[in-house]
Amino acid sequence: MSTPERGYWLFWDGDCGFCRRVVAWVTRRDVARRIRAVPYQDAPRPPMTEDLARRCARAVHVLTPQGTLLSAGRASLCILHLLGYTRVVRTLSCRPLVWGVDLGYWLVAGNRRFFSRWLFRPPSL
Repeated sequence: MSTPERGYWLFWDGDCGFCRRVVAWVTRRDVARRIRAVPYQDAPRPPMTEDLARRCARAVHVLTPQGTLLSAGRASLCILHLLGYTRVVRTLSCRPLVWGVDLGYWLVAGNRRFFSRWLFRPPSL
C-alpha cells in the first residue's frame, strides 16, 4: 500500500465528535502541512480499502509515505512526532511504555463521550 502523494494520511472517524476535535487540534499545529487528515468515510480509494475502512471504524490509522500502516496508539505517537513532540514520543515508544500508550488509547477510544466533556470544555466566561 502506498500513498498517491507525499505526506502522511490520517484516517479518522468522521462521525465522532471527539475525533473531530482532536483532528482540529492536530491540523492547527501541523504548520508544515505534512498530515492529510481525512475521515475514513470520505477517503479516496486507493489508499482506502474495504479492509482498512473496517479497521478505521475501530481506531485511528496513519499511512506513512513509505506505505507503513500504523493504528491506535502507535498512529497517535506518529502524529505527535510529526507535530514536534519528539522527546515525549521517543520516551513513550520504548517498551513497556508503548504498551501503556496502546492501553491508554483503547481506554479513551472506548469512553470518547466522557473524555470529550473532560478534555474539550467550553471556554468559561
